[in-house]
Amino acid sequence: LLSLLSTANTHVEAMARKPIVGGNWKCNLDKAGVTALVTSLNGMDCTDCEVVVAPVAVHLGSVVDSIKAPIEVSGQNCNFKGNGAFTGEVSADQLADMGAKWVILGHSERREYFKEDNEMLRQKLEYALSKGLKVIFCIGEKLEERNGGKTLDVCKSQLEPVKDLLKPETVVIAYEPVWAIGTGVTATPEQAQETHKQIRDYLATVNADMASKIRIQYGGSANAANAPTLSACPDIDGFLVGGASLKPEFGDIIKAIAAAKKA
Repeated sequence: LLSLLSTANTHVEAMARKPIVGGNWKCNLDKAGVTALVTSLNGMDCTDCEVVVAPVAVHLGSVVDSIKAPIEVSGQNCNFKGNGAFTGEVSADQLADMGAKWVILGHSERREYFKEDNEMLRQKLEYALSKGLKVIFCIGEKLEERNGGKTLDVCKSQLEPVKDLLKPETVVIAYEPVWAIGTGVTATPEQAQETHKQIRDYLATVNADMASKIRIQYGGSANAANAPTLSACPDIDGFLVGGASLKPEFGDIIKAIAAAKKA
């Protein structure tokens, strides 16, 4: 009986979390490509799924001006402070002023190539939230860490410094198995669900209500083919999509998670 009640509660909690799909365009597209992609996006049905797209910074203004609601726009990164002498940076103040509603922080490419550590990412998260932006906060392990049985330890180490900032209304967590990003290799639904559940269980030790309400996206090479089975996992609340967000199949991913969570 207790097991049945627990399963029922998990289902109810999952139903209460509106699915969210993010499209991270990374450092891609020229002006013509952006125009074509926005036209395609504007024809998609986003009724039962929150959709956020993240163009490169130089295209953000034009996307804000041309994208149709309810799709919202995100920065791919922001500075750890406001405006000032930070050559090459974009501030949360500027993103908000341009009409962006979101920013992606902690993406594995930022951690790996630009050496962003947990302390800096806490500063970025705190500052972005203070400027009214919502945040997709990325975490995840490398292949050697997974093979060494350290997946949860790595995820916890990335969440621990920001645990007091994790509010379901303003933060979405994106779990990215780094070994599955851009490689064509995807975690199995069982692997993904296991890790998402472990992350949610850890968050429950911080705040049980927050853990039940916060959305956790899967961010490891999601595509139209694997989205339906991944969407069926109770602790997967959406996707942070890379390469597939530049293709028509992005709409299929949105449909898959919307249908799964509506069922």
